[in-house]
Amino acid sequence: MSNPESPVRHQRNDGHVAVGFDAERLVRLDQRAPMRALFPDREPGEPPLATLVNTAGGLTGGDAIAQEIGVAAGSATVTTAAAEKVYRSLGPDARVTTRLEVAAGALLEWLPQETILFDGARLDRRLTMALAPGARLLAAEILVFGRNARGERYRRGRLSERWHVACSDRLLWMDALVLDGDLDARFASPFAFAGAESLGTLLVACDDPAKVVAALREAGIAATIARPGLALARWLGCGRAVRDGVAAAITRIRSTAFGLPPRLPRLWSC
Repeated sequence: MSNPESPVRHQRNDGHVAVGFDAERLVRLDQRAPMRALFPDREPGEPPLATLVNTAGGLTGGDAIAQEIGVAAGSATVTTAAAEKVYRSLGPDARVTTRLEVAAGALLEWLPQETILFDGARLDRRLTMALAPGARLLAAEILVFGRNARGERYRRGRLSERWHVACSDRLLWMDALVLDGDLDARFASPFAFAGAESLGTLLVACDDPAKVVAALREAGIAATIARPGLALARWLGCGRAVRDGVAAAITRIRSTAFGLPPRLPRLWSC
């Protein structure tokens, strides 16, 4: 006989996807539901494209997703099929760990679409970038705090996000953001988010970050050199303005630093 006082145990997702490229050929593909990787035909002049899909339609408390992307030689672009939604949690965090590995002379573009935090969402996200000397990387992430089109703001929940960049196991840059407790006060504070609905972060590893910073500033985008070899840009504002700003920076960096067509993955336009 079941015990009516026993807590309900909800089914949780434990997904994994690993994609590896070498000389623009797919050499590794491991996937476990609900994560999948799809490979649309590439546009002319583009590197191979991998599109990550969460077939569960989003994340909730207790879910765990692990992603591994590697480029041994040549170039590759990785994006997502749509924005990732993080739903209200009944208590535990949703956990997302991503590891990017780029070999010497190789190029990886990590360009997922937005992550939308529903009110009550709890997310623990880690992004680790392991670069060999001479590796090139363009990484961008966008966080949206609530379903703003429906008038919902992110007032309850928890966010813990960390970026970790290393070269030959030597730490180059680390960044962390933790939101917990009185979120209304944090978002309203002029010394924190000043009412912003969204946060965008873009990091570029290349031989000449000063050239990247100059190109972004010419386009009216504030950017800086985080440390030798790394250029950094950030956005705060409404969701559309942040997405448009990140998109403009991506297209400019592609043509300026990497000799690629100045365009986004076509799924960003769907």
